Amino acid sequence: MTKTLAAAALTVLGVSLASCAPAMTGLSTLAPNAGLNPAQRLSVAQPSPTSTAGTLTLTSPGFVNGGTYPAAQVASGFGCAGPNISPALNWSGVPAGTRSLVLTKYDPDAPTGSGFWHWAVFNIPATATGLAQGAGNPGGTLPEGAAQLNNEGGQPGFVGACPPVGDAPHRYVYTLYALNSTLDLPTTVSPAILGFNLNGKVIAKTSLTATYGR
Repeated sequence: MTKTLAAAALTVLGVSLASCAPAMTGLSTLAPNAGLNPAQRLSVAQPSPTSTAGTLTLTSPGFVNGGTYPAAQVASGFGCAGPNISPALNWSGVPAGTRSLVLTKYDPDAPTGSGFWHWAVFNIPATATGLAQGAGNPGGTLPEGAAQLNNEGGQPGFVGACPPVGDAPHRYVYTLYALNSTLDLPTTVSPAILGFNLNGKVIAKTSLTATYGR
């Protein structure tokens, strides 16, 4: 009798779990960015220069896309030597409806498990057409209303490249985002929190990449 009751209990449990399966399956297959168009989806992998850029372009007089990272932007700390000056950056083709711009510099090859954020500037006015050399350094001038976070070295603003000796050259990716709103964020948040707040607000994005190794 005991075995019969146990078998019956297992059958009831199995039916109960089976009834839950469709709901659980539905949750597991829901994409985190479902309902957003491709330009609005924020990807950890930085976009290629033409992936969702439209007319938006980002350039620098100091280096070309796919070229070598300039010595002037090598970090002056973290065991590297260099002037650590943020580069001049120019952009054009900001799409209609843009309310603000975000500029980030990211090393996806840093041996941290999550890359390394070198620079993050947000609430750049939509009317701006670039950042002057040194804008991200102490005493530098950002467009009115723009704000920058601490980099992952713990300092406010820009920090240059300093990959480990012997690593394959790292990629240093500057990405410009055109947003349909401004961001209400304190400058104490992390670049990851900034990235989270871009979801659903990106109209267009484009990037500029240079490599550097030691």
